[in-house]
Amino acid sequence: MILRPTLVARLKPYREVIGAGVVAALGLWVAAQGGVILVPLGLVIAALGATLALNAWRRARFAQGTSAPGIVELDEGQIGYLAPDLGGYLSLNELVEIRLLTIRGKRMWRLKQSDGQAMLIPVDAAGAERLFDAFVNLAGMDSAALIAALGAPPAENLSEARVVWRRPPAVTKAS
Repeated sequence: MILRPTLVARLKPYREVIGAGVVAALGLWVAAQGGVILVPLGLVIAALGATLALNAWRRARFAQGTSAPGIVELDEGQIGYLAPDLGGYLSLNELVEIRLLTIRGKRMWRLKQSDGQAMLIPVDAAGAERLFDAFVNLAGMDSAALIAALGAPPAENLSEARVVWRRPPAVTKAS
């Protein structure tokens, strides 16, 4: 069976979703075989596949293509953006705010550290899809809200920049 190149190109961003769907289908097949051991085992495999498929679907929706210059790196708790005119590194542990804004028609993530340093990363930079995994692991981040922010219409000016996440205040123990 040979697939058309256009179909392959269209399905490529969803290859993780397809793989996880296959795992879920395999789990359902195992459960359908019946038995005291196979039914629970199959249901666990199907649930795992469904969870992986949901996460892969969100990751696929987060990716915006690669039309902006520069490369996003994610390495040992640091986000790096290397581009001819913008760039730098930020620590995930120091991150306090993520905004989605539009500058000259281009959507960008504005990442701000606790020391006030900020960095702009185009949502369509090469490797920007890696930011999804970094963002969803932040305390208090809602992955559905993160995807919804990308689906919302772009803000017309900087004052309408959408706050996607803020670090929750630290809880101190009373003595």
